[in-house]
Amino acid sequence: MTKFHYFLLIGMANILSVFLCYVFLLKSDTVEGFDVRKHLSTVTSYAIGKELANDGFVSSNIPNGCSPIHLNLVARHGTRSPTKKRIRELDRLASHLEDLVNDAKDAAEKVPAWIRGWQSPWKGRKKGGQLIPKGEDELYNLGIRIRERFGDLFSEEYHPDVYTMKATQVPRASASAVAFGMGLFMERGNLGPGKHRAFSVTSESRASDLLLRFFDTCKTYKQYRENQEPAVQKLKEPILDQISSALVARYQLNFTTQDVASLWFLCKQEASLLEVTDQACGLFTPSEVSLLEWTDDLEVFILKGYGKSINYRMGLPLLRDVVDSMEQAIKANEEHHDPGTYEKARLRFAHAETVVPFSCLLGIFLEGAELVRLKHEQALELPPKPPQKRNWRGSVVAPFAGNNMLVLYNCPTKKTSNYYVQVMHNEVPVPLPGCDGSDFCSFEVFKEKIVNPHLQHNYNSVCSAKLEEPEPLSFSTNAVM
Repeated sequence: MTKFHYFLLIGMANILSVFLCYVFLLKSDTVEGFDVRKHLSTVTSYAIGKELANDGFVSSNIPNGCSPIHLNLVARHGTRSPTKKRIRELDRLASHLEDLVNDAKDAAEKVPAWIRGWQSPWKGRKKGGQLIPKGEDELYNLGIRIRERFGDLFSEEYHPDVYTMKATQVPRASASAVAFGMGLFMERGNLGPGKHRAFSVTSESRASDLLLRFFDTCKTYKQYRENQEPAVQKLKEPILDQISSALVARYQLNFTTQDVASLWFLCKQEASLLEVTDQACGLFTPSEVSLLEWTDDLEVFILKGYGKSINYRMGLPLLRDVVDSMEQAIKANEEHHDPGTYEKARLRFAHAETVVPFSCLLGIFLEGAELVRLKHEQALELPPKPPQKRNWRGSVVAPFAGNNMLVLYNCPTKKTSNYYVQVMHNEVPVPLPGCDGSDFCSFEVFKEKIVNPHLQHNYNSVCSAKLEEPEPLSFSTNAVM
């Protein structure tokens, strides 16, 4: 071998070494930069969901001379503990993991250390589903920010008819309302060191709550959901099968698809509630997390979102209530009612099953020509599979404490209209297809383009209609009626 060939080989080896190091570092950066907490669908904490919602949309500049005169809020409860049913599922998982570890003695070195002797953090709990301190903070701080952002709206002395607060009868929703109110009215009273004040939160019976629990009162929807849930689970099966096979090969534990589903649930609870990301979440690769998140998002889309018109049309009483409150505020403004004699904010606290349909009624998260397809009763495609990008993500659509705000402005200097509506999702202005992609449009356009097409339908007729035979859900066509 000549000296030339020797140095040539050395040079090629160095280049190859540098290239391999670059590939390794690139892969490491990709994994290290992946934050599982941003991929938890509707179990995402509010701070992260709010951050994800900021997708670069440039909001409208509120014209000079415009001032807010009324605010509508529809909010989900804050972060909560697992329900009793889910607590039992995690207890069963602990028992099964112990059996799997005992059966895998020959491959003990591949078993993650945390699995050995693992017990659920909620072991022994007899009750669940309650708002946790993190959830209290989410709503408390939301109340503070809204008061700071819309100071003129919340400058009046408190009266329950000026600041109406409603919640469902589910304790985590009413507790969220209380936490929000404590932030909103902080230092407005004389109670304790924080100078808190008492305020009213009202609720309707679960059996008759058409505004905030329409999903419980709509017979047609309940039938639709019951029929579609098995089909949704069938859609998830190929992903769960694929990931369970990968986990078995990786850890030499005989995981079933049910184990994978339970471990994914545990991952979401640990990451969102406990800030633990290196146990259950650590079992999955970033690409597997993205696929599991996608299956959750599919379920939200099909059973709560744009997957079927019944999902959001059952929310018509809530939409009507929002518009009525705006019309009353406009009337009070036009008639120059005295301050403190009319409502300035209508604040509601409910569930993902409330916020998601209401977002759909507003047309949020639609892409391209989907609004036209909806108006013509045509099917929408399912959210595309990763790594394709998608607009529909549960972490943005309905994280814990996720909310929609509609702020009504009086703009006396505008020539086309005196009243305008700005729509915000998780406190971020969002484009509305019905308003030509703007977040700020006249009240007349808002009613004509967004509200009135829905009001052609009637809640009673929608929720008593005979359910059509569902078409099979399929990835091949990506269509869902």
